Amino acid sequence: MFARSFGGTTMGVDGLIIAVEVDSAAGLPAFDIVGLPDTAVRESKERVRTAIRNSGIQLRQEKVTINLAPAGIRKDSPGLDLPIAIGLLAAYGVVPQDSIKTSFFAAELSLEGECRAVHGILPMVIAAREKGLTSVFVARGNANEALLVEGITVYVLDRLNEVVQFLNGQEALAPAVPSEAEERTVLCDDFADVQGQFQAKRALEIAAAGGHNLLMIGVPGSGKTMLARRLSSILPRLSREEALEVTKIYSIAGLLPQGGGLVQERPFRSPHHTTSMVAMIGGGSVPRPGEVTLAHHGVLFLDELPEFSKATLEVLRQPLDIGWRCKGFLAPQESPEDISSGLILLLEFDFEIHDVLMTVVEVAAQDVYTLDDCQHDATTGCKIYRASSDSRAYITWGDLLRLA
Repeated sequence: MFARSFGGTTMGVDGLIIAVEVDSAAGLPAFDIVGLPDTAVRESKERVRTAIRNSGIQLRQEKVTINLAPAGIRKDSPGLDLPIAIGLLAAYGVVPQDSIKTSFFAAELSLEGECRAVHGILPMVIAAREKGLTSVFVARGNANEALLVEGITVYVLDRLNEVVQFLNGQEALAPAVPSEAEERTVLCDDFADVQGQFQAKRALEIAAAGGHNLLMIGVPGSGKTMLARRLSSILPRLSREEALEVTKIYSIAGLLPQGGGLVQERPFRSPHHTTSMVAMIGGGSVPRPGEVTLAHHGVLFLDELPEFSKATLEVLRQPLDIGWRCKGFLAPQESPEDISSGLILLLEFDFEIHDVLMTVVEVAAQDVYTLDDCQHDATTGCKIYRASSDSRAYITWGDLLRLA
């Protein structure tokens, strides 16, 4: 018999719906998974068979072939355990096929049949809604994350036999509802604690208000790092659209706090100077977000900039030149304005610029705008900073702000 269920994986910062096609036929007992599964997915056959048996369900020994479509994309999510199990049970006639046609399943299975949370649920559920699926079955640890998507019914599972009984109409399963999120205390250095440093604070305020990048040069102990770590405290709160984008990225990276939920605070990332090029910009054989992406809608702070490798600095050329959004390197944007507010890049070092740094700094060596020569634009109601040649702090067209 043939059956199909729907699971998901992630590709970049987006979710991808995977159709799990299961065929069960008479023949020598076998269990084959095709469709470019990685090691975690290939090993799911042992978890699935054992979980089904320990859930009190006995299956006939037949030749089983499972295809993960589209076949040309590598699948790397252990969350495919549950859709494989449901597809297999539907092929054997244990659950009716009509009951899973518009459902999405995502959970890792233990050998006892327990459902475990997986990474990347939010982009998967968004993709499921776009595909027209109406219900989602996830582990309890992913409930708050899945409930962030409107217009789709979310069911929470603890064990495999719960969904089997629900699909057969033997037991009711109430849709999940958002729970009151616990108030998390976010420890953040406060900008208000800084005494003095008036010119530097004014420059940071302008950078925060306009989403400008920032370069700080000064002697050791002058307060550059102290100021940089307090920039997040004066940034505006995330809008819901921005919060969803940040939550998607942190969900894929596996950095959401226990229980999931919406990320409310702007990210602050401060990678070590030994960070590699791939760790900085993202990528790998299985693409994963890098530090630049993890700082989306927040702050990326490069402390002691000259200590970073030349290759790592080179990959920052495009973010410095045109701004950054999490999809900036995956698909072209419709207009430059769409990529102007991705992150604020803070660069800091204690001595003069040398040749390695020129590749980064030269991007912004164009029009210079002083912070001191300010005029009021009556049309827009905004302050405009006019060009001047005499200033110790200035904004450039490339969004690079330098404190000499």
